[in-house]
Amino acid sequence: MLSSIGVPGLIIILVLALILFGPSKLPQLGRAVGDTLREFKKSTREIVDDVKEPFEADSKKVNQK
Repeated sequence: MLSSIGVPGLIIILVLALILFGPSKLPQLGRAVGDTLREFKKSTREIVDDVKEPFEADSKKVNQK
């Protein structure tokens, strides 16, 4: 999805964000987006590990026999 935007599209989005939020709010907004993405990535990793764990335990039991 983002690959079809291109550099001119990103520049337009950044200029609009600067106009809408102002220069003082952009760092706070960027930090909030970064924190949200980091938390989402951490939660996704935990869910994948929880799902993968039983399968790995079963494969270890099969390999031991």
